Amino acid sequence: MKRRLAARIAGTVLVTAGTVAALTMPATATAPNAIPVAGTLLDAMQRDLGLTEEQALDRLQLEAAAQRTESTLRDALADSFGGAYFDAATGKLVVGVTDAARSEQVRAAGAEVRQVAFSAKQLNGVVDGLNAGKAQAPKSVTGWYASNEQNAVVVTVKPGAAAEAAQFAQAAGVPAEAVKVVESQEQPRTLMDVVGGNAYYIGSGARCSVGFAVEGGFVSAGHCGGTGDTTTEPSGTFEGSSFPGDDHSFISVGTDDSPQAAVNDYSGGTVAVAGSTEASEGASICRSGSTTGWHCGTLEAKNQSVQYEQGTVEGLTRTDVCAEPGDSGGSFISGDQAQGMTSGGSGDCTSGGTTYFQPVNEALSAYGVSLLTQ
Repeated sequence: MKRRLAARIAGTVLVTAGTVAALTMPATATAPNAIPVAGTLLDAMQRDLGLTEEQALDRLQLEAAAQRTESTLRDALADSFGGAYFDAATGKLVVGVTDAARSEQVRAAGAEVRQVAFSAKQLNGVVDGLNAGKAQAPKSVTGWYASNEQNAVVVTVKPGAAAEAAQFAQAAGVPAEAVKVVESQEQPRTLMDVVGGNAYYIGSGARCSVGFAVEGGFVSAGHCGGTGDTTTEPSGTFEGSSFPGDDHSFISVGTDDSPQAAVNDYSGGTVAVAGSTEASEGASICRSGSTTGWHCGTLEAKNQSVQYEQGTVEGLTRTDVCAEPGDSGGSFISGDQAQGMTSGGSGDCTSGGTTYFQPVNEALSAYGVSLLTQ
């Protein structure tokens, strides 16, 4: 089974490992040469997640199965669905239910079941309530997100300001029992840079990273440029851009450029893009960007709202993958499934940090473009 997975990954054009460098590469006529799977995705997972090659292969198989199971149960359980997350320790998908009578249905699908107080719909409703009151959020509050594992909406706040976060949640009129306040050193910022590098450049020289190739161009972060702005390396135009609120953009390129369904792994090869099925909370995920290259980590939560200096961005996904200025717009991928484009975060790739991405499917829908796949 593991050999078949490795062969499938290598045959697609490689699966992961150095996702940084020139995200201009996928938008040029020639993609980097593919290299053996063990040198790409598996190496990065071993380095960043502390796994052996065997463990990395096992985890990829289990996560792929978890993605399918979560999608099926989300629809089947409807309002009883209490969210799901991948438990790396057991290798199983854990699914919450608000109705104990639905437990056997979850077990029959091969997942672990957990009785929870709030449905995923209710938690996302709490996030919506906080989003509606974001204008009153104090500067000490850095963000909020729905955590399936904790079955709560986590509000992150600077140390010593927990009371301010609680007051914000109360003023927003959301149920106090569904909110968990966590003090954190996070200081989210967008990750665009003005220093030259192997990526794409906007206007007078600001630098970002290509996200994913689509028909006619590529998608990236919205804060990288506004509608009508032009780019070089490759040459293109921002046909649409949204930031804050969202953080996505679509850049069209000329006919001389050939977008590729691949992500630069910054080790001399590429990772194939086969689709855009959402990974489960708790799954492994890797990021490619033009400043720090290829790094991997864990998908921690979805539906994160982040308070940047420029305004609040909603609907992001939270990870513990590191990133630095210039990585903005770069690819987040899980296995061979595109996940999103780097928005911003805190920390760096020396000490570690938290990084958020804009889900790719929302961007594809917003601009009516199709992801290029192999």
